[in-house]
Amino acid sequence: MDALRNLYKAYKGEEAVSIEPITGSGSNRQYYRLTAADGTTLIGVVGTSRDENHSFCYLSSHFTQRQLPVPQVLKVSEDGLRYLQTDLGSTSLFDALKAGREAGGRYTQHERELLRRTIAQLPNLQMRGARGLDFSQCYPQAEMDKTNVLFDLNYFKYCFLKATGLDFHELKLEASFQLLAKDIVSDRSESFLYRDFQARNVMLDAEGNPFFIDFQGGRRGPVQYDLASFLWQASALYSDELRRELIDVYIKALKQYTEVDEKKFRKRLQLFVLFRLLQVLGAYGFRGYFERKKHFLESIPPAMHNLRQLLSEDGCSYPYLKEVLSALVELPQFAPVPKAPVERADGYRTTDVNPYKPHPADGPATFSKYDGKGPLVVKVFSFSYRKGIPEDESGNGGGYVFDCRSTHNPGRYEPYKQLTGLDEPVIRFLEDDGEILTFLESVYKLADAHVNRYIQRGFTSLMFSFGCTGGQHRSVYSAQHLAEHIHKKFGIEVHVTHREQNIKQVFTA
Repeated sequence: MDALRNLYKAYKGEEAVSIEPITGSGSNRQYYRLTAADGTTLIGVVGTSRDENHSFCYLSSHFTQRQLPVPQVLKVSEDGLRYLQTDLGSTSLFDALKAGREAGGRYTQHERELLRRTIAQLPNLQMRGARGLDFSQCYPQAEMDKTNVLFDLNYFKYCFLKATGLDFHELKLEASFQLLAKDIVSDRSESFLYRDFQARNVMLDAEGNPFFIDFQGGRRGPVQYDLASFLWQASALYSDELRRELIDVYIKALKQYTEVDEKKFRKRLQLFVLFRLLQVLGAYGFRGYFERKKHFLESIPPAMHNLRQLLSEDGCSYPYLKEVLSALVELPQFAPVPKAPVERADGYRTTDVNPYKPHPADGPATFSKYDGKGPLVVKVFSFSYRKGIPEDESGNGGGYVFDCRSTHNPGRYEPYKQLTGLDEPVIRFLEDDGEILTFLESVYKLADAHVNRYIQRGFTSLMFSFGCTGGQHRSVYSAQHLAEHIHKKFGIEVHVTHREQNIKQVFTA
């Protein structure tokens, strides 16, 4: 902080009267608003990567010379870890579209005009910004290539697809990835690829004119990538009609800089939509499933909705990849929820709404997985009735309790008295007898329906408990098998606790 103060003083010739952190920046970049005595402000940036900072500063200087709407870098520290830039205010396009998002993607004419202005400026940055640009200054590389594409596709495979538990042929999928990557980079472009073009990275001035920030990851690449990134951003919920309108606005603006074969452009755009959806699902999987970050978990359902829609439009021309993705969108945890009428806070009402957000008047019964805290975690217990039913720490009332005492008890026989329902001799006894299997058939049907509905409605906790005389044989067998059954079928996190045996196990999502 002292170094940032000194940099400000070296530039302004006076101390800043206040330095306020700006929330919402990237994990390795911190932003601050520095205020002078006369009330004017600058933005101070502190980064951990000199190369990334250098790339941004170079690009900002180049774009400023090209008179493009970006922040101007004013001064850089000698070590390259800090710099000052012009303050573009506090209103992002993402902020300005909040009401429309909350209404399920039903945007007013004013909001649509902000989107049109923004998308019309994108070719300006991509095409004029590329003129005279030294792409070797870009970080971490100068151009989008096949290696980049395959990295992102495998990110999707390992961080999302495998996490769902869906079976697939890895070699066949890799072959599809190779073909997709080849097609993505087949048409070399001399345009600037923003790479992180989204509403959060567009600032608006008082007149609603867009300015672009956070382009430090840009490089040479195809223009369709940025358009797909923006229009198919999961949380935006743009309607098909609005997407078509904005694509037309973009193509019209692009024609000011280059000839456009519209048929070819739209076909390649669909290719990049497919790639971008897989790319973001990989990121959502890692940040959501593995790091348990709520925002990314909430972004998965609308992204799956976009993927489902793309597949319905025959937007995937790679047969095995299409087969895998078609099976993926049909998994129970990604089941769509019916739409409901919604009224915006500003009185703008529509039935063309976010299928992931219930109307408040519908009450808790309509709460969907997309607006619940999610994801669902199932807890399964075995217990002895002599010691009481397990407590439900979630406060939801305990869920289902099943009495296993009607089934044949191996604990009555000496060879099994020191064993539990996890031991092979007890398992053979129970399954050869068959009563426990008939009992569990009914349990599975009830549990499957309940788990599926809880996933759809966004609930976070469901509990099943199995009791028997000693909490050792029948209840242990039943609890273990239900836990394994739910995890295998739904791919969600399941905790199984054999209370009287002091045994706990977690099946991760």
